[in-house]
Amino acid sequence: MRLFLKLFFSYLLVVFFAELLVVVLVESFAPRFFQGHVERMVHMVSMMGGGPMAESLKADLERSLYSTLNSAFLASLPLAFGISGIIAFFTSRKFTRTAEMLAEASRKVAAGNYRVRLPVLGNDELSELAVHFNRLAEALARIEQTRAELIGNVAHELRTPLAALQGYAEAMADGIMPAGEAAAKIGREVRAMARLVEDLARVSRVEVGAVPLDLAAYEPEALARRAVERFLPAYQEKGVKLLLELPENPLPPVRADAERVAQVLANLLANALRYTPSGGEVRLSLERAGGAVRFCVADTGPGVPEAIRDRVFERFFRGDAARGRSGGSGVGLTIAKGLVEAMGGRIWLVDRAPPGATFCFTLPAVGFT
Repeated sequence: MRLFLKLFFSYLLVVFFAELLVVVLVESFAPRFFQGHVERMVHMVSMMGGGPMAESLKADLERSLYSTLNSAFLASLPLAFGISGIIAFFTSRKFTRTAEMLAEASRKVAAGNYRVRLPVLGNDELSELAVHFNRLAEALARIEQTRAELIGNVAHELRTPLAALQGYAEAMADGIMPAGEAAAKIGREVRAMARLVEDLARVSRVEVGAVPLDLAAYEPEALARRAVERFLPAYQEKGVKLLLELPENPLPPVRADAERVAQVLANLLANALRYTPSGGEVRLSLERAGGAVRFCVADTGPGVPEAIRDRVFERFFRGDAARGRSGGSGVGLTIAKGLVEAMGGRIWLVDRAPPGATFCFTLPAVGFT
């Protein structure tokens, strides 16, 4: 109602001043148009011998003109009231309806209902406001889902080592397990929990951009060879081939942090080893990609189903149903993505059907922007 009154008086004021301006202009210029006609009429009456009558006629015509203008102005005021009221009513109803829906939806979102959406009723600014509100609600829903999943995943990851710690402690207390053996197993579980905590801290630093980088020029071939040499014993132990494919022509140096590149490659090679069965193979290939160098790790495992491809870089997400649950905290790809982007590159899962999965990332070449 307050909005209606504001709009009503605003429109009424506009109409009133518009009419007043018209009256002022008419009163300023109308006599000029009628003056000639009035003078001719007075002259004709004077020629007919009615001098005093002519002057009286002139004064009467002028009074009639101004009286007509003032009467028209006063008569139009009720019409101005009506038109202003109708326009204000329909305009305020649209604004009020949108504001009420927005207020109600905001209360629901504040109460934790992130599924609420506003209808988009047109293409004006109010409709754009509804679109942005819906996007905000969707973003909050994703954040809430991520928060719930984070709590659930952390609880799940901690439940296993805590249960093992309790079991070892009880076994040692009951004398079933020697103290030395129990202490060794307890230490192993504690280290697993410490790794989880460190992963959580690392992914948090990566996501807020708080990871320090020591950027310099490095030969990409040397970075790749170092990663292959590091993982070759683990691959040989499982019976999986690890191949390094380099182009014939030398690649340009990349601007990167060698330690962070090693972390990214370690994550990708560890994942590939985890999901590739014995007898399979993993290929680490390098090639020029415009002003960057592309690193790709391809395995012959079960691959990543289409349904979960968009989630592989989310915190704690693991495609267990597709690729098996084989350890890991589920934040490795999240960390890899953050590190690659911090170094000016990008990382992605190659869009291709199983078998096998291929992850690629780029690093900017020195001398290119």
